[in-house]
Order: sequence, then structure tokens, then C-alpha cells
Amino acid sequence: MTGDVKIRVETSFQDISKDSWDGLSGAAKGQPGGLYNPFISHAYLSSLEESGSATADTGWLGQHLLMEDGNGGFSGALICYLKNHSQGEYVFDHGWADALERAGGRYYPKLQCSVPFTPATGPRLLSATTADTAVVRTSLAAGLQELARRHNVSSAHVTFLLEDEVSTFEQAGFLHRTDQQFHFLNDGYASHNDFLETLASRKRKALKKERRAALEGGISIDWLTGKDLTESIWDQFFAFYIDTGSRKWGRPYLTRQFYSLIGERMADDVLLVMAKRNGKYIAGAINFIGSDALYGRHWGAIEDHPFLHFEVCYHQAIDFAIAKGLHRVEAGAQGEHKLARGYLPATTHSAHFIAHPGLKRAVADYLERERQEVEQMSDILAEHSPFRKGQRQEIDD
Repeated sequence: MTGDVKIRVETSFQDISKDSWDGLSGAAKGQPGGLYNPFISHAYLSSLEESGSATADTGWLGQHLLMEDGNGGFSGALICYLKNHSQGEYVFDHGWADALERAGGRYYPKLQCSVPFTPATGPRLLSATTADTAVVRTSLAAGLQELARRHNVSSAHVTFLLEDEVSTFEQAGFLHRTDQQFHFLNDGYASHNDFLETLASRKRKALKKERRAALEGGISIDWLTGKDLTESIWDQFFAFYIDTGSRKWGRPYLTRQFYSLIGERMADDVLLVMAKRNGKYIAGAINFIGSDALYGRHWGAIEDHPFLHFEVCYHQAIDFAIAKGLHRVEAGAQGEHKLARGYLPATTHSAHFIAHPGLKRAVADYLERERQEVEQMSDILAEHSPFRKGQRQEIDD
């Protein structure tokens, strides 16, 4: 696709070798010096596709770029989809679409390089451990631009990429965008009480009170992973997801089969935090376990109890990360309410190739102002963290 470099496009993970894919940095456990990210594993991505959650029928047509290594495998890859909407992305470009279409242009379809429905930072320019990373990254960025031209689309977007990948895209003419999430950083705590001791007295008392209140009425919490994740458990969790997701989003993205597939393929990488009352599960949150992080994704409940959402999604995630020695907890998109619970501002990054010159100029101006606002807001929020003066006031990007 790009000169001497051979890049092919595959539309389905069924046509991509699992072994070759999981040989890419970060996509499998046990790689020397690698940080495993469950969302870029073949198991996760193929489950999204095979379950009918992320397919052409739902607006996610695979256009995955594979950089061939000359030996039947590949030295790099970029997860990519051709999309006719902007749903399930968590980096919002609806205003850009409206502006171009008001001007008589066509915004959709577009190319989207991300893990569907997953607002978690991770590597996007994947490379084999034996490959020249700089060459792979530059080639894939150029390949994405070429793919956009061949499809004659308005734009290509790479979201929740690593900060050290940004410069590659900027050098290729992409625009840099920042946003903000809230992450918990495990500062080597031996227990949850050790973490609480770093908080201001008033904040510490408030969190203790909140946690007690969440478990009133005989509610208990179970951590389920591995062999605990039976089909019966998935049935119950899916009922929570459908009930809450229908009220929040209108139409939940994930199918019931998705949970069965990840239960078969990556059960040890999944943590369900389940709340039980009177012998029956009433709420739960799904998390994915990386080599250094716990990633909270979504929750659901069939009963409404004060503070239960905070307990199941945030406090229990901190407990698990401390117990397992994980470096951080990423609790999903947005949510300033996480700040009071020990989750601090963390910057997220995305890169955007805009084909239309006029729209590109307008977006560039907007993003420059937005980056300044994000930085200012991060500083303001960090000043209102629950930590005692002199304790950690910011989180690593």
C-alpha cells in the first residue's frame, strides 16, 4: 500500500491469525517487557465481531491494516473500522459532522481506529517485538492516510492512543486532541486503609460512611473471575446491563453472546464485581485485568440502592487493584464524581486526519482552544483532590 512496505487490509478477525496477532506488543501475556492490554488481544476483538456487537451491520466494518513481514506473518497492525456513525466512540465529533454537512459536504463514512465501545487508552500502532518500532509506526500512519484516500472518506480518527504515539501522527499531518478521564494510582498501598490515610480527614470519613451505607440492608460483594464466570452468572449480569443500558443509552451495544465468548477465551482477564442481597445478585460491574491496570467498563443493576454504584464500580476496583498489586485503575470515560473517591485527572489523546482543507483549519483552531481548556481544568480539579496537602496531587498520563 505504501511504497516498498506491504500493508494489506483485512475486514474480519476470522481471517487474521491469532498467533500472529498476539505476537504484537501488548496483545498477549508473557511477552518480554510487554504490558498486556486485554482490549487489543485477538480474543477480545474477535469476540466483539463474532458476537455481532461490532460488525458491518452495526456500523463497524473492519478495515484492519496489517504490515507484512515477508515471512507469512506481520510486523505491525492498526485496528481500524469504516463507520457510518459516531456511536460507541467516547471522543465526540458530532459537531464536526454537522459543520461539514451544513457546508454541503459528506462526513460519513469515516475511518475509526479504536477498540469498539471501549474508552481505554492503549497502543494503536502495534508492532512485533522484533520489528523496528519507528518504521512500523510511520508506515502504519501513512497507510491509514492512503486507506482514507482510497475510500474517499472525510476523515480518519485514532482515539485513546498512547501519548508516545501522538508525534508519529502529528508528523503525518494528523491533528492532536486531548480529553480527560479519572484514574486511581496505586502508590504501593498495602491495604485500602493505607490509601485512606493519604486523604484529608473529612474526605476519609465521608468515604467510610459512604461505603457503610452502600452495604446496608444486608448487601454483600463478590469478586468473580476465571471459572466463576458461568453461563448463569453471565445471564444475570447481562440482565443488569440491559436494564441499565437501555435507560442510559437507549440501545445497549453488546450482545449476550459477547459475554459467553469472552468467558470462553479470556475468563482470567475478567473481573465481575457482583452485589448480592437476600441470596440474589442485584447489581454488577465488569472489569478487565491488564498486566499493570484494572479497566472498569460498565455496570448494571436491577435494584436501586444509595451509593451502591460507587461501591461496586469504584471502591471495589481500588480494593482489587491494591490486593493484586496493579498500578492503576481506569474507570472509564468522564465522571468528575470520581475525584472525591480517589480518582485523579488523567489526560487522554487522539489523532485526527481531516481531508477537507476548510474543515481541517476550523477543527485545528477548535482543538488548540480545547487543549488549553483541558489542561486548565485538570489543574483546577487536581487542586480539589481528596488527598492531604503534600500527598500525591496528580496522576501520571
